Amino acid sequence: MIYLDNSATTKQYDEVTEAMLRYMKEDFGNPSALYQLGVDAEKALRKARAQVLGAAFGDGKEGWDVVFTSGGTEADNMAIFGAAKAMKRAGNRIVTTAVEHPAVLECCKRLEAEGFEIIRVGVDEKCRLDMDQLENSINGDTILVSMMHVNNEIGTVMPVDKVRGIMKKKGAPGIFHCDAVQSYGKMPLSKGADLISVSGHKIHGPKGSGALLISKGKTQAGTGINLPAYIVGGGQEKGRRSGTENVPAIIGLGLAAEISLKIMTGRSSDGGELRSGNCSKYNDITRLGELRDKVCRGLENNVEDIVINTPMDESCPWILNMSFRGCRGEVLLHTLEQDGIYVSTGSACSSNKRGQSHVLEAMGLNTKQIDGTLRFSLGRLNTEEEIDICIEKVSEAVKRFRRLGSFR
Repeated sequence: MIYLDNSATTKQYDEVTEAMLRYMKEDFGNPSALYQLGVDAEKALRKARAQVLGAAFGDGKEGWDVVFTSGGTEADNMAIFGAAKAMKRAGNRIVTTAVEHPAVLECCKRLEAEGFEIIRVGVDEKCRLDMDQLENSINGDTILVSMMHVNNEIGTVMPVDKVRGIMKKKGAPGIFHCDAVQSYGKMPLSKGADLISVSGHKIHGPKGSGALLISKGKTQAGTGINLPAYIVGGGQEKGRRSGTENVPAIIGLGLAAEISLKIMTGRSSDGGELRSGNCSKYNDITRLGELRDKVCRGLENNVEDIVINTPMDESCPWILNMSFRGCRGEVLLHTLEQDGIYVSTGSACSSNKRGQSHVLEAMGLNTKQIDGTLRFSLGRLNTEEEIDICIEKVSEAVKRFRRLGSFR
């Protein structure tokens, strides 16, 4: 099997699975319990918080809190609905982009129905944000800006480091939320954000694990980031999200974050060497970039009439989006699946819905370009040998379907 859909999910590290099993079979106590089994579980949660923050900010993690969630979608919902409720007296405008994940766009759609003004900033043909529209959209009535760090379909890196400066310049009193699900554990995050959503299963951790990182600093209006409780009950997660914590999933998230930090920096969250696993066997970002560029060059050299939708010099190094004229992406996907190669036509979170990719539509691609699109997203377990096979099989599939005239 050659798995090249790591932006949808990643294979869980063996170390993560082993650690989770321990907290399922042995150290299974409730973190709220007063006896030792519960105390040990609570200590493990504290360690996981440090690991999660370490992968986000390294040594600069002291100014942040962690609220564990069931994944990136819940973290996005908590951030957007929480910020809108907390800041509603300061204004009514929410600024986002037209190419956000559905977990953000659907929240904004609901808030729009409730009377909030939603501005969706557009992009160009390479999914690069319209900076003039962004600056013109943020004003003194803006209570929330929500922007992803890395686009999950194209790989374009969004200008998240410029948002705080624009908000300050325009006198926006609101909160800046950054969806960092695709970038967390792989590249430095924006310290200008107030809220950051992260997910475990994009970094070889477990599905159903994630977190909302909350700054201990102040908004542009000079107030703290005081989100209302998202789920009420027993008061877990400092009252922000009640319910007994999913200890095994949180432990798995923490260890996956720790391994990510080790790969990025060579250090662990406590400043020492990471003892769990041989991290040198996993690809770092430089190596991922080399593998992605090899896919791109190989297909360009072997297949005619393709369009590279990803801006190679303004994107993350692990996502490549291409359109193959004269083919249907879905047909290519299933043909490659027969050879044990797994790619995608776009976001897994939208793939079961009818209609075309909202990201590619926002970029201005026509119907045939959209229908002929494949996304290759690489992960830390991929090898050069796999890339060679992928290039060969994709090239063969495209040429065969073009000969058959599959696009009618």
